[in-house]
Amino acid sequence: MTISLTRRGSVLALAGAGMAFAAPALAQTARVSSLERDRQSIRAMAGDYRVRFDFNETTPFVSDYTPLEPKTSGGFESVRVIHDTDDFIQVQHLLVADHEGQPFVIKHWRQDWTYQPRTVLVYDRRNYWSLANVSSASRRGAWSQTVWQTDDSPRYGGVGRWDYANGRTMWTSEVTARPLARRDAIRNPPYDRYRSINRHALTPSGWVHEQDNEKVGTRDGQPVAIVHEDVVNTYERFNGYQVAAADSYWADTAEYWGGVRQAWDDAIVRRRGVWVEEEAQNGAVTGPMLMGLADRIHSAEIQTAAALVEAQAAITNATAQSA
Repeated sequence: MTISLTRRGSVLALAGAGMAFAAPALAQTARVSSLERDRQSIRAMAGDYRVRFDFNETTPFVSDYTPLEPKTSGGFESVRVIHDTDDFIQVQHLLVADHEGQPFVIKHWRQDWTYQPRTVLVYDRRNYWSLANVSSASRRGAWSQTVWQTDDSPRYGGVGRWDYANGRTMWTSEVTARPLARRDAIRNPPYDRYRSINRHALTPSGWVHEQDNEKVGTRDGQPVAIVHEDVVNTYERFNGYQVAAADSYWADTAEYWGGVRQAWDDAIVRRRGVWVEEEAQNGAVTGPMLMGLADRIHSAEIQTAAALVEAQAAITNATAQSA
């Protein structure tokens, strides 16, 4: 097998260029069918939705912590496939809110899916993400999911498999590390990261993203599990909102965000990882500027080329420090 560094849209992965032997025709057919089934499962998450986010801290593991009251939020979200090849699918989420009677679009998270990845970008420690190698056994038949923040800076990545037991369609990750979400980070809690298992499952009316989060802090220099949290994010198909606003925003800003993804990829490949400072309110420090530039493009206050010059400079400056 020869190995090449392949850039697929906005993700970096090491891909096998081909096998040195010819598999039997039946095995080849089975593999293609299995791959296509997984691809269809990922693509099925695209659509227009009413979303509900349920957060519930359950079991404390230290005596001096009381779990938070359950929290629920929601809204409307348009999910679009923005890149699709045989072994790489990119899915963009767009929140649609109401502001003084007018629709307001907020670019939300992005999920990148890579089949049989040789590397995956993982949250290593505060302010730092690294490209981790994936063993041949772990990647066989598996997909990595890499999740990116609203400004396309990294959030977390992990590897898992789709399975179809008992008539349901579900992808389950390995345990993955991730930084605190804004809802927790702004409270200055006794934990500073999550160790999570993610499940994406299709439902008759849409899909659901479930998370088993172990919230971890540091005590006496050692990692300590503080509390467990169950998260259930439900996507129910619904188009009774300003869907056109999401598509209009994306039509205006897609080229800009493509350039931003490229700039993040360049920063990652330079050092096989990336350092960028996190803020409780915004995630990466680049968030307000990169999101603001996209809004200015959408409102015709700035041209895409000029906005990209500013965005690329901001990413270069924010990622200049080594881990």
